Amino acid sequence: MNTADVAWMLMASSMVLFMTPGLAFFYGGMVSAKNVISTMLQCFIALGVVSVLWIVVGFSLAFGESVGGIVGNPLTFFMFQGVSEATDPRLSPTIPLLLFALFQLKFAIITPALITGAFAERVRFAAYLLFVTLFTLLIYAPLAHWTWHPDGFLRQWGVLDFAGGTVVHMSAGLAALAGAHVLGRRQSHLAGEAHIPAHIPFIILGTGMLWFGWFGFNAGSALAANATAVLA
Repeated sequence: MNTADVAWMLMASSMVLFMTPGLAFFYGGMVSAKNVISTMLQCFIALGVVSVLWIVVGFSLAFGESVGGIVGNPLTFFMFQGVSEATDPRLSPTIPLLLFALFQLKFAIITPALITGAFAERVRFAAYLLFVTLFTLLIYAPLAHWTWHPDGFLRQWGVLDFAGGTVVHMSAGLAALAGAHVLGRRQSHLAGEAHIPAHIPFIILGTGMLWFGWFGFNAGSALAANATAVLA
């Protein structure tokens, strides 16, 4: 157990978590006034829905015993069985496995929340809940396994993803593009109506929160990597 690693991972986890409320303000300020609450709720509800899915089976699908390098065994950490304060020699050699699981949970939360901007104001809440559930289990967890699990096939090919560029941003961006394509152009756009953002200060606040979380996490990761290289 490395106390410095534990301290930094706790800080990084809190910074990534801080970005999800920031995203809620960012998107909430952009939509029309009548949809502010529903849009912000879509981001916040991901905190609860994805957390439950992650504990039940999501973490196992992403980081459980590898099945052909494609997906993790859903029974490995089912209901967080075996996820404790002890380290794991492969996944978390210097920090508790529980901390590693919670750190990864923050990325699993913000990924579907990022996608909400593509279909804001255009989907029912029940449909959004179904989308978050299916995306987390069928898209995000396997992709995380491919890239971040030691036995994932992309990891075995030499793919490195330290800040979520592949697992988080590519999956969210492509899913958002697919969603926008399926839903088509907004009716208000087709009618030529001007879109007026509901609350510009919310957009600025959300931008600041996102920047703070992103910058803090990535700057700390860079410093840690440089320190490791110097010590080596």
